[in-house]
Amino acid sequence: MLTNEQRREQLATFSREAELGGGTERINKQHEQGKYTARERISKLVDPDSFIEFDKFVVHRSHNFGMEKQKYLGDGVVTGIAKINGQQVALFSQDFTCWGGALGAAHAQKICKVMDFALANKIPMIGINDSGGARIQEGVDALAGYAEIFYRNVQASGVIPQISLIMGPCAGGAVYSPAMTDFIFMVDKTSYMFVTGPDVIKTVTHEEVTKDALGGAHTHNEKSGVAHFRCDDEDDCFERVRELMAFIPACNQIKHTAKLTTDSVTRTNNKLKNFIPDNSKKPYDMHELILEVIDDQHFLEVHADFAKNILTGFASIGGIKVGIVANQPNFLAGCLDIDSSVKAARFVRFCDAFNIPIITLVDVPGFLPGTVQEYGGIIRHGAKLLYAYSEATVPLITLITRKAYGGAYDVMASKHIRADINLSYPTAEIAVMGADGAVNIIFRNDMANKAKHVENYENNFANPYRAAELGYLDEIINPEITRQRLYQYLKALEHKKVNRPERKHGNIPL
Repeated sequence: MLTNEQRREQLATFSREAELGGGTERINKQHEQGKYTARERISKLVDPDSFIEFDKFVVHRSHNFGMEKQKYLGDGVVTGIAKINGQQVALFSQDFTCWGGALGAAHAQKICKVMDFALANKIPMIGINDSGGARIQEGVDALAGYAEIFYRNVQASGVIPQISLIMGPCAGGAVYSPAMTDFIFMVDKTSYMFVTGPDVIKTVTHEEVTKDALGGAHTHNEKSGVAHFRCDDEDDCFERVRELMAFIPACNQIKHTAKLTTDSVTRTNNKLKNFIPDNSKKPYDMHELILEVIDDQHFLEVHADFAKNILTGFASIGGIKVGIVANQPNFLAGCLDIDSSVKAARFVRFCDAFNIPIITLVDVPGFLPGTVQEYGGIIRHGAKLLYAYSEATVPLITLITRKAYGGAYDVMASKHIRADINLSYPTAEIAVMGADGAVNIIFRNDMANKAKHVENYENNFANPYRAAELGYLDEIINPEITRQRLYQYLKALEHKKVNRPERKHGNIPL
């Protein structure tokens, strides 16, 4: 029988073995590729000395293809709880040094266990993904494991924040769980996501494509929109995750804490006095307006590289954390198109799920015209944004800075879809369409007097006063008091509560 000291030594021995993962040689190879190990990633991400590990000695139970002779303590994934910025979180970190991070039944059970813990205790769930996909030797058991994880992603959606870090080549089933989480972080030159890799594509379709072009960080941040944040390296990724965690709550049932700031809420926005150009066709950068009115110029932009004609991100005003959606006149004139509608709709739904007030800054000339947009389903995709705003019950404050034309005026959190407060600058233009286009239709038989008709139309409609007369605007404000007004309205809406019709769920136009 072992003595107490021998039992302590046995525990230490098993712990050292588990912490070695796939061994020193594979750990060194991971480092040579500019990547941290699974455990190092946890250490870099969480608050010092806060990680408590679950299931450190779990091993697989497979006897196929000689697997019974190859076992790693922990089975290729590190799971547990920790703190980030003092906030309790649950997390897993896949270990690429063990079978390339491939997922088997025991591996999946560990992830499911910590996901269940996160949901039961209402704390955020963070997944650090570095996996080649299903463990082929385990067959359908591995597929079943993935499905169990997917199911839990859906159950946790809208209840606790779910964040995915893609830290290596993730393929097949390994990409679908991240796709159902709220935010995906990718790292340049070391992160990859694809359903099928370049070799399979070449075999099936005869296309030749590099893994970076197919599923790298640039591809998924700029083209597909699958990822939300592109990071320079793993250290940058961890810092960005910690930054995001400062803006979002632990779950959907708690009151938000204020963000510390010394930025005065009565600060005058003198920069904005003449910021909107006199020429309504001249672009400007909406980023500058946002930075001027928020606390400490701290704007955490989400999906910064995707659909640049609309901006989404987190900030605070007077310490009140908010989500911001803003048309960007500097890109495609701020038109709504397929990508921008989907991008903004998803962001609005996240904010609404987690009780984050939404500020919408409007300068939109309409929906982007053309066959590419129509064939791609702009009607359906544009309806997603309309649906998201109409469904939202969080405080909604809308500010029209310049153009708000046509159906896009309605979609961008107008009074008619129940925004709480609708403001505009004196420079606002609210109409069915621009003066030139309207005159071409209304006065098509009197083009000789077009200039006169355009001037009359602009005098009548290219201003905010008709909408204000009808009560569709609550207030027309001078730009220099923007910050002060937004804060005052946010405070007034702190206790907003909306009762919706009882239903199982709506049918968003997916």
